[in-house]
Amino acid sequence: MENRKRNIQIKFRVTEKERELIEKKMAQLPIHKIGAYMRKTAIDGYIIYTDLSPIKEYAKELQAIGKNINQIAKRVNETGSIYKDDITALQEKMNEVWQLQRKILMSLK
Repeated sequence: MENRKRNIQIKFRVTEKERELIEKKMAQLPIHKIGAYMRKTAIDGYIIYTDLSPIKEYAKELQAIGKNINQIAKRVNETGSIYKDDITALQEKMNEVWQLQRKILMSLK
């Protein structure tokens, strides 16, 4: 073992389904040994990470607007009229949503 070029061993476990996926990907390449494939993937592969927190914030704002609209609709159905404060609150929320949407779109460029 001392004379080996690669003398450090790394082990990990996979499920049967994960093993099948690995084998399917290996079949697309001219690599026939799983060790060589895993080494190549670990060293040369890349991971794409997408931060979804702005989108979650956007969804939260939209949900708040939906709740406001439902409350206003209920009040209109009960009283037959709508209040200026309700419309103003909705406009403010919509402005927040538009600003957040612009922020998200700018971060994607």
